[in-house]
Amino acid sequence: MADITRFPFVRHLRGSATGYVIQLRNGKVRRSGVAASFWFRPLPAVISEIPVDDRELPLLFHARTADFQDVTVQATVTYRISDPALAAARVDFTIDPDTGRWRGTPLDSIARLIVELAQQAALDILVASNLLDALAAGPRRVRDAVDAGLGADGRLADSGLQIRDVRVVAIRPEADVERALQTPTREYVQQEADRATYERRALAVERERTISENELQSTIELAVREEQLVTQQGVNQRRRAEDLAGASRIAAVAAAAEQDIRAGAEAGAIRVVGEANGAAEAARLGAYDGIDRNVVWAMALRELAGGLPSIGSVTVTPDLLTGLLAWLTGPTGPTGDGATGDGAATADAAQTTRA
Repeated sequence: MADITRFPFVRHLRGSATGYVIQLRNGKVRRSGVAASFWFRPLPAVISEIPVDDRELPLLFHARTADFQDVTVQATVTYRISDPALAAARVDFTIDPDTGRWRGTPLDSIARLIVELAQQAALDILVASNLLDALAAGPRRVRDAVDAGLGADGRLADSGLQIRDVRVVAIRPEADVERALQTPTREYVQQEADRATYERRALAVERERTISENELQSTIELAVREEQLVTQQGVNQRRRAEDLAGASRIAAVAAAAEQDIRAGAEAGAIRVVGEANGAAEAARLGAYDGIDRNVVWAMALRELAGGLPSIGSVTVTPDLLTGLLAWLTGPTGPTGDGATGDGAATADAAQTTRA
């Protein structure tokens, strides 16, 4: 929108970079151009400002398909005024010389024209298509039809308008129909989700089974190894016991052999000593052979007296002396006929002598 500065009897207009200003006076063009700046008198001047920038026009309208389903079309049309002088001649772009505002609504008039033309082109396509085709391939077909329809319309060209772009944002059915159409896809997606869940659960169960089998196999392997260990330990203990028994047997045999050798040696020594003693005794007795018996008795008494303890004093009573004399002179005494060399007479003689 142009800026107008008011002064007494005159005005100053300063246009914008996207506004095309035309000044008419007495039906003739006095000034025109983009971003114009000039002085003018308000009473005889007629000034129009035409925007020459690209403008976006949103479209929202309803249509009915061949199967009698209502759909909503949402689109956007980009246009611009390519010939401002021609547009100013067809549409009223006059501005107030005091405020710089349009006296009418020129852009609304252009918008109604474009909307009606675009809606007509879209309806021609949608009325020949069923709902599913309109939803699937409708946006592209509607866009092409609207673009072609607007480009071929002579009223837009005569108004100095140029269509820059057409975009169909969406074609949507009614809410309940849209939910009904979404139901199969939702069911399919839910089925896929359930299938994925079941597969995940089956995979988890399979993995759990594999883990359990591995654990069971490990337990069996450990049990087998433990059995082998117990068997080997039993074999080792039996072998150790056999080794200990063999060693004990060998030690016992060695001890018995040693004892036999020692006993044999001791027996041999005893036998040798006995034989030597016997030979000595035999020799001694042989030496006594042929000696008078009284001499033998005297020698025996001497040896006996040599083995007796020392006697400090001896008391001889008449009874003892009488008995001794009787024995010495009797038939059983050492001088009698009945005297023998046995041990009893020797013991009596020794006892009598001690007494």
